[in-house]
Amino acid sequence: MNPEAAVATGLAKAFQRAKAESRAAIIGYLPAGFPDQKTSIRIIQEMINSGVDMVEVGIPYSDPVMDGPVICQAAEIALAQGTTTDHALDVVAAVASGDAAILVMSYWNLIASYGEQRFATELAARGGAGVITPDLTPEEGGDWIAACDSQSLAHIFLAAPSSSEQRLRVVAAASTGFVYATALMGVTGVRTGVGDSAPELVQRLRSVTQAPVAVGLGVSTGDQARTVGQFADGVIVGSAFVRRVLEADNADHAVAQVGELAAELVAAVAGR
Repeated sequence: MNPEAAVATGLAKAFQRAKAESRAAIIGYLPAGFPDQKTSIRIIQEMINSGVDMVEVGIPYSDPVMDGPVICQAAEIALAQGTTTDHALDVVAAVASGDAAILVMSYWNLIASYGEQRFATELAARGGAGVITPDLTPEEGGDWIAACDSQSLAHIFLAAPSSSEQRLRVVAAASTGFVYATALMGVTGVRTGVGDSAPELVQRLRSVTQAPVAVGLGVSTGDQARTVGQFADGVIVGSAFVRRVLEADNADHAVAQVGELAAELVAAVAGR
């Protein structure tokens, strides 16, 4: 399917709204079930109430090869709470009626174990807009892409700074909704800088696709979001939200801290 055709209406509307307001879209992330099921729902709702355009609901996984220590710790806490794929889908259902588009971020083994078509069908039924699969390549994703297309879900793949032009074409052609551009090589985590390779990667992607490009890995402050928002369509923030929850004294404090960061990020990209 042509990536220029926005498959998931929620994603398309989110990017269109941000563009109309002359800003980049803010995309937040939180693992389902972290620090517990009820609080994870409250936190995501607070992100949405604070102006975040999209939220990635992570499915906790025991071997998160792409994630740094902050998100790994959150995943361990969620798994200790007994969080499963079905629980993550329940979180999606609980927050999908808000103003933000809801995505799932999942490692491939979880989806494969659940069943590709079953997962796509269940996610669509709960109001999800799409799925980011960080460890699945387009060449291995034919059946998954078909399952997503059958449910009008976006299937989003990752592009790295080290990717060749041909590789970027493959990733862009296989992605719908947007292309996820990793700002730097390495795992997720809060960093002091975004990385010099990010603007170049976005420019290279723009030469091979008209789909929106969102940048993730390392963005944690309003200043960094403002910088990325100057050249990208979307700014993805994960570890910074998770850290606010880890450092909070209790659930109410966690919700308040996340709302504060979300508002800071949204304000930072305003008036691009």
